[in-house]
Amino acid sequence: MNSNHSMMKTMEPRPLFMKYLIPSLFGMILMAINILIDGLFVSHGVGEKGLAGVNIAVPIYSVILSVSLWIGMGGATLYSIAQGQKDHNLAKKIFTHSIILAVVTTGLILLCCLFFERPLAYLFGANESFISYVEDYLHIILLFGLVFVLENILSIFIRNDGNPTLAMTGLIVTAVVNIILNYLFIFIFHWGVKGAAYATVIGTFVGILVLLTHFLTKKKQLGYIRTKLDFSLLGNIISIGFPSFIVEGSAAVMTIAFNITFSHYVGETGVVAYAVVNYMHAVFIMLFIGIGAALQPITSYHYGAKLYERMKQFIRIALIMGVVLGVAVFIVGLVGKGFIIDLFGIDIPEIIDYTKLGIVYFFVGYLFLGINLVFVEFYQSIKKVRIATWIILCRSFILFIPLLWILPHFFGPNMIWLVFPISESLTVLILYLALKFKWIGLIPRKMTVLSKMTG
Repeated sequence: MNSNHSMMKTMEPRPLFMKYLIPSLFGMILMAINILIDGLFVSHGVGEKGLAGVNIAVPIYSVILSVSLWIGMGGATLYSIAQGQKDHNLAKKIFTHSIILAVVTTGLILLCCLFFERPLAYLFGANESFISYVEDYLHIILLFGLVFVLENILSIFIRNDGNPTLAMTGLIVTAVVNIILNYLFIFIFHWGVKGAAYATVIGTFVGILVLLTHFLTKKKQLGYIRTKLDFSLLGNIISIGFPSFIVEGSAAVMTIAFNITFSHYVGETGVVAYAVVNYMHAVFIMLFIGIGAALQPITSYHYGAKLYERMKQFIRIALIMGVVLGVAVFIVGLVGKGFIIDLFGIDIPEIIDYTKLGIVYFFVGYLFLGINLVFVEFYQSIKKVRIATWIILCRSFILFIPLLWILPHFFGPNMIWLVFPISESLTVLILYLALKFKWIGLIPRKMTVLSKMTG
C-alpha cells in the first residue's frame, strides 16, 4: 500500500491517469457489452419484437446499477480520501458499511419490484405487442439482481485499492461467459429472452468470483472489519454517492421517456429504431463514465492529501480525453451507421431509414457528454455533491423532460432524436458560464476532514 501512496504522489500526471484510464475504459465497455450482447443475440435469435422487449426491460438494470453506483462511488470516494490521510482503519470501516448498505437497500428494492412486475413493465413503456418479452427478461433480472450490485461495488473498491487491472479482468471474464452462454441459451437451447437474462446473471456471478481473488493478495488494503453500525458514516456514503445514483437513475428515466414518446409519435418503428440506438448508447456512455471512474480515485486521493494544484492537471487531462472521445464517437456514428444497423439484423426498410436518421441526430450529443460527466465525477470525488447533482439534474430532468415534450409537439417526431444533444450542449454552456463568472470553482478553499466519521 505504501507503493500505491508513492505512485499517487510522484508519478507524472499523464502516465498515472492512463494507468487508471485504460483498465477503467475496458471495464466499463465490458459492462455495456453484457447489455449489448443480449440485444444482438435476441435480435438475431428472437426478432425485432424481442429486441424491443428487452430494451423496454433494460431500465431495471439501470435502476439496480444506479443504487450500486450510489453506494459504491460514495463509499469509494470516502475510502480513497481516508487512504490519502493514511487512516486505514477508517477505510476498512467505510468498505464494510458500503457492502452492508448495498445488500440491504437493493434487496428491499428488488423484493418490492418482484411483487409488481406487470405494472412495472407497463410503466417502462410495454404494450400488448411486447409485454411477454418484457416480463420474461424483467423477472430474471429482478430475481438475481444482487449479483449485479456486488460485482459493481467490488469492482469500484478494488480499483480504488490500487488494482484497476483486476477490476478490468473480472469484467472481461463476465463478458466472455455472457457471450458463450447467450449463444448456447438462445440458439442451441432456444430459451429466447429468458436465455439472454440467465446468461447475463451467470456471467456476472463468475465475474464476482474473479474479483474476490483480490482479497487473497498481500498488497491489498481493502477488507472487512467488525464494527458497530455508524449511521453518520452511512449518511455520508449516501450523500456523496447521490450524483452517481442520479446519473444512472436518470438514464433509466430517459430510456423510459424515450420509449413512451417514440411509441406515441412514431409507433413500433420508432420503438425498434430507438432500441438499436439505445443499445449503442449503453456502450458509448460507459466509455465516458470510464473516464470519470479513472479520475475519481486519483482526485479523491489528492483531495485527501491536499495536493490541489497537482489535482488540477488530472482534470485537464480528463476533459481533453472526454472531448476527443466525443468527436471519435460522433464520427463512428456518421461513418458506421449502416454497419451498426446490420449488427442487429434489421431488414425492414422503414426501420432502417428511421434508425439511420436517429443515429446522425442522436450522436451529436456525444460532442458534449464527456465534458459534463467529467465535471460530475470530479465534483463528486471531492465531496462537492451539490454542484455534481446540479449538473446531472440540468442535463437530465431540468432540460431533457421539457425538451422531450416541446420538440416533437411543435416541430415533429424526428426532433425527438435531438433532445439528447440539445440538453447536453445547453448544460455545457451553463457550466462554462458558471466557471467563467466563478459561481463554482475547481480548487477547494479549505480541506474538509473526516473526523466526524471516526466517532
